[in-house]
Amino acid sequence: MAVEELTVWGIGTPRTLRAHWILAEYGLEYQCRPIRSRSGETTTPEFLTLNPKHKIPVLQHGDRVLTESAAIVTYVSEAFPAPAGFYVPEDANSRARLNEWCFFIMTELDALSLYVIRKHLDLHELYGEAPGAIDAAKNNFSDQTGALFGEGGKGPETLLPEGFSIADLLLTTCIQSGQRRGIDMPDYLVFYNERMSQRPAFQRALAINNPD
Repeated sequence: MAVEELTVWGIGTPRTLRAHWILAEYGLEYQCRPIRSRSGETTTPEFLTLNPKHKIPVLQHGDRVLTESAAIVTYVSEAFPAPAGFYVPEDANSRARLNEWCFFIMTELDALSLYVIRKHLDLHELYGEAPGAIDAAKNNFSDQTGALFGEGGKGPETLLPEGFSIADLLLTTCIQSGQRRGIDMPDYLVFYNERMSQRPAFQRALAINNPD
């Protein structure tokens, strides 16, 4: 059976990197539409028919359209045969444990910490300067990452003991975003990020996502 065409819209952000990374891990061929956020390219009539939220990334798989980076990586992980060493849970209890970490990363770290910093630091001309909010967001990130890998950062090399999963992919992009914004990371998160960044699929995705 022929594989339906895959297309990723978007480059240049940690969230678009997630889409490119999962496809690289799975060794899937796809077309890249290298549009960027806040460039006007996400408000064209063509793009708005795909995502009225005018956000990237967007994944097209045949006639299916999917938005939100966490949803995209989850879909790809379940829609195609997993490569060796990539953990995809097969029962409800195991999926719940994976989802628990994914929801934690996307809410506590990505939305409640990193995006607050982005709004009031990178985009302060739109959202206003709020140094107190930035400091609180950084403190929340540091506090919440203390729950990872057990007390003192001791534990397996991946977030789940079964192996590398979409939770590691999401977490790595958040750690990197936090580092770029001056959040101090404990050594175990620095080492974790270094291990993840050495994955060949990450390197291939990074070259596509950040061509400059």
